[in-house]
Amino acid sequence: MERSLKTLAKEAKTRMKKGFWQQCEERLVSEKAHAKEQGINESKMERYFAEKVSTQIKGEVQDDFYLRVRDLLLSEGEVSDAIGRLTDKEYYATLSYADKQRYTLDLSEKYLRALERFKREYEFEWKGRV
Repeated sequence: MERSLKTLAKEAKTRMKKGFWQQCEERLVSEKAHAKEQGINESKMERYFAEKVSTQIKGEVQDDFYLRVRDLLLSEGEVSDAIGRLTDKEYYATLSYADKQRYTLDLSEKYLRALERFKREYEFEWKGRV
């Protein structure tokens, strides 16, 4: 959904009034201190944090598939049957052989992207806190 310039301006004004940027600055300082304790590159963490704030401002919602992958990885780690666990069994049963192959390949690609995202986020958000 395309947001109008007027809506964007109102959202920006609300962020300023509610101290959004002050909170971001405080959280950034805290995250940098945590990164230093964990031996994580602070500038790399700062870029990650800026990207995260940017997506928050844009109003992007979390991807349901990524959330499922994240929950699986946090609860059980990397498992050999991850694709099987993430497969929509009812939908998969309705597909032809060729479509099943395509679905599995697409699911595998999505899983690998989600896994990379998780590893990047884990380094900054979960490591040392779980």
